[in-house]
Amino acid sequence: MKKNSIWSDQFAERLLDSMGEGVFTLDPQGRITSWNQAMERITGYTVNEAIGQSCQLLKFSKCFDQTCPSSIAECGIFKRGTVDPTECQLQHKNGQFISIIKNARVVKNNSGNPLGVVETVTDLTELTQARQKVEEAQRKLVEVYQFDKIIGKSHAMQEIFEAIRVAAKSDATVLIQGESGTGKELVASAIHYNSDRGQCPMVTVSCSALTESLLESELFGHVRGAFTGAHRDRTGRFEEADTGTIFLDEIGDISPFIQLKLLRAIQEKQIERVGESRKRNVDIRIITATHKDFYGLVQSGHFRSDLYYRLKVFPIYLPPLRNRREDIPLLIRHFIQKFNKKTGKQIQDMSPDAMRILMDYNWPGNVRELENAMEHAFVLASGDQIGIFDLPVEIRQMEYYPPQPPEPQNFRPSQQKVTKPLLLELLNECDWNKAEVARRLGRSRTSVWKYMKKWDIPLDGQNGRA
Repeated sequence: MKKNSIWSDQFAERLLDSMGEGVFTLDPQGRITSWNQAMERITGYTVNEAIGQSCQLLKFSKCFDQTCPSSIAECGIFKRGTVDPTECQLQHKNGQFISIIKNARVVKNNSGNPLGVVETVTDLTELTQARQKVEEAQRKLVEVYQFDKIIGKSHAMQEIFEAIRVAAKSDATVLIQGESGTGKELVASAIHYNSDRGQCPMVTVSCSALTESLLESELFGHVRGAFTGAHRDRTGRFEEADTGTIFLDEIGDISPFIQLKLLRAIQEKQIERVGESRKRNVDIRIITATHKDFYGLVQSGHFRSDLYYRLKVFPIYLPPLRNRREDIPLLIRHFIQKFNKKTGKQIQDMSPDAMRILMDYNWPGNVRELENAMEHAFVLASGDQIGIFDLPVEIRQMEYYPPQPPEPQNFRPSQQKVTKPLLLELLNECDWNKAEVARRLGRSRTSVWKYMKKWDIPLDGQNGRA
């Protein structure tokens, strides 16, 4: 009997030491009674230093959602019976804090009386370091493919970055063309702040937001009494931008009268305030932008050709987001980081199906629309991943049918009645591409999702392949 007891004690000791997780036990008085080798490695305390001490030795940062109590009497372990897996920190012997997951459970005899407590400690140091490396790699990835606040790794965006660098080295007027939401103002800012005028003011004027008379006063200023309501002299934006840059957004919307005054200002480098004849010298760099077909405006007679050629000395065309889809994942990562900081959430990534939707969508509003969609998703997302139903409804329900090979002659979508076997067959044939299945059925992708939900078919197809 004594021999078996010795063997059992040795077996239990070897068993504990063979475990990769840290394990220690406490007696009913809260004193440490066993301490395996993994605990020595994680905490720096040897078994001889730990035995007889309380778990206060480790200074756990959290226990029952509070800091570690000073005595076993204040600890709730014997009252509650267990501590659910909790991510917290303990203090190493050298004073360093170690990230860990701890579990605890009361051990009782056959009569229900407590014999002690067994606790396990999982070291998260390697996992934490891996997370930090991933986050650092993602941050560096964004930095590598970022020029000021403009992000893109596509060939088209790399050409834009080079155009910005070249434009910043000169004082030539720049015309930025591109659809709404492509980042024209960001490009203008990047040119200004990387130029020799970068320490001087940059003034932005939206030409489409003002009437002709208000825009004239906004750009060139006015003197007191120049018109009804002009109770005092006013400095115009050209004067405010002196020695710096003026950015005229939506330049294609200005009237012929403003076009003429702008042409004179560019040629003479002088302006006149409304209501006075005195010329004022201005030293500014002019950058303009439009989402319209600028050359078409010239051809149709809506814009002066002489001013057009003055403005497009160095043209830059920004491609729409649908023409540089390889930039979408990079932009999504950037917006996740941005909104994590803004909201305090810890979202890590997008689900594969949500990412596929964003990659398929045509983005008529370009990067601005993508940013708004991500902000919308952050409002709804509750876990660490953005899913399909966190996305705006107009993006989820969009109809996008990419080019496909010719259909078989006997294929008639309009005659297809959707059944579960048919849906599973098409999903397998299309490699679970819901857009292609919807096209073959002659229905929307939203309808396909509804059928899958109705028949409990998983979206990723892991358990539903026929």
